[in-house]
Amino acid sequence: MAKEKKTHLDEEAVLLLMKGKRGFFRLIFGRTTVVVLLLAAQFLLLFLSFFRLNEYFVYGGSMLLSLIMALVIVNRPRNPYMKITWILLIMLAPVLGIPLYIFVDRELGHRLARARLEEIGRETQGLLPAQSMAALEEAHPDGLGIASYLQNTGGFPTWQNSGADYYPLGENAFEAMLAELEKAETFIFLEYFIIDEGYMWGRILKVLEEKARQGVEVRVLYDGTCALYKLPYQYPKNLEELGIRCRMYAPLRPLVSTHYNNRDHRKIMVIDGRCAFTGGINLADEYINRTHPHGHWKDVALRITGEAVRSFTLMFLQMWNVDSREMENCAGYLAASAPVEAPGWVAPYGDSPFSGDNIGEMVYMDMLNRAKKYVHIMTPYLIIDHEMVVALTFAAKRGVDVKLIVPGVPDKKTVFALTRSYYKELIEGGVQIYEYTPGFVHAKTFVSDDTTAVTGSINLDYRSLYLHFECAALLRDVPAVADIEADYRQTLTQCRQVTVDDCKKDKLSCRITGWLLRPLAPLM
Repeated sequence: MAKEKKTHLDEEAVLLLMKGKRGFFRLIFGRTTVVVLLLAAQFLLLFLSFFRLNEYFVYGGSMLLSLIMALVIVNRPRNPYMKITWILLIMLAPVLGIPLYIFVDRELGHRLARARLEEIGRETQGLLPAQSMAALEEAHPDGLGIASYLQNTGGFPTWQNSGADYYPLGENAFEAMLAELEKAETFIFLEYFIIDEGYMWGRILKVLEEKARQGVEVRVLYDGTCALYKLPYQYPKNLEELGIRCRMYAPLRPLVSTHYNNRDHRKIMVIDGRCAFTGGINLADEYINRTHPHGHWKDVALRITGEAVRSFTLMFLQMWNVDSREMENCAGYLAASAPVEAPGWVAPYGDSPFSGDNIGEMVYMDMLNRAKKYVHIMTPYLIIDHEMVVALTFAAKRGVDVKLIVPGVPDKKTVFALTRSYYKELIEGGVQIYEYTPGFVHAKTFVSDDTTAVTGSINLDYRSLYLHFECAALLRDVPAVADIEADYRQTLTQCRQVTVDDCKKDKLSCRITGWLLRPLAPLM
């Protein structure tokens, strides 16, 4: 009993140590507040400097410059909807729109990050051996194309001898993560969009600290936006004192940082190169339903084992080294793990806003275009371009059963209004839409024809498809595909179907908000 009490006190001590409770004065005068204020000042100064030009702008000159900028944007290789958004903004408010477009389009941070990632890509090329696709071609001739695409555009092999386990709730995945972390012997790599202090991260941190003391190499990479509202700015230093190597990706530095839009939205946990986790789950309490900010939180995860884990290991190391002057030797972390006797093929892949290939979107589109019986989708957000609307409705018009499960309780009301603005068009095109009544769906899954599935971090919205770093795993003929479809059907029993009549009954304020935000969707 005394031992149990001591263990409980030890856990509380770790939580209190890392919780870093900030009182009122720390909140007001802390570095996070200063960063936010300086960022606001940076944009304000940018706009005010161009307002000074207003007195020199006559109507003709303003229209001519706006027209020139519109022609420039039209001829740039950019998503058409994004072009429309920028042109609309520039035509309505040239004094604001033109400098903002130049600022976003010519960001120094983008160029440096893109150059560094291209260099890392060249240095790590060939570390993952291309796999024979003869067996895949024989079993699924129609699947050879997307496998070749992943290999040729991103260097992502399609692996055999790899297993996948599906977890239909964050709570299930969390317990599996803890069990695997306890077994770690050589290294642990974590890359997450959100890490937040609380029960989930506290328990994981306790294991990481213990493993670091045992000599296991532990690295943690999280997105820099956490410093604004989740973690203290000096948090990497706090973890370093515990023996854990830690970095923020793209921390927001006023007057220096420029890549605000391109965040690291990935969710990757790699342990000893023998297993990896991915999915929608971040390391915060709402993802395991310890807290309930938006009702029941529906999220999912995959555990990958076998040779396919090497793809996730390399993805992590590539992102980790973005801020390093020299690429480390990755070969020691990419040794072939023991093959898993499992049927099917597993293709982990990543997506980068700097690559020029929208890999996440292409995988989704390929599934929609090749489906014969059904495509079942779960996504927290539905903010899509014309091409994705056409792909969804074309599949439905071909007789494919296309269903989407989206949240019934929104996490952001304006984004929810924008999501609902797509309902009528999709429903009239034959797509069935269901809202998850118990709460919020954060899962990102596609499953098709009992053979193919994708689970990862990629939402059906502009930010995931075009602006963020993302990851996922494409499964084909893996037993977990059946588990994903079974979970989808179970989740469907907790949903209500949305009809065209329901869309007409939406509150006028919701419809107006969605109507006004549609042109700005690529910026949200």
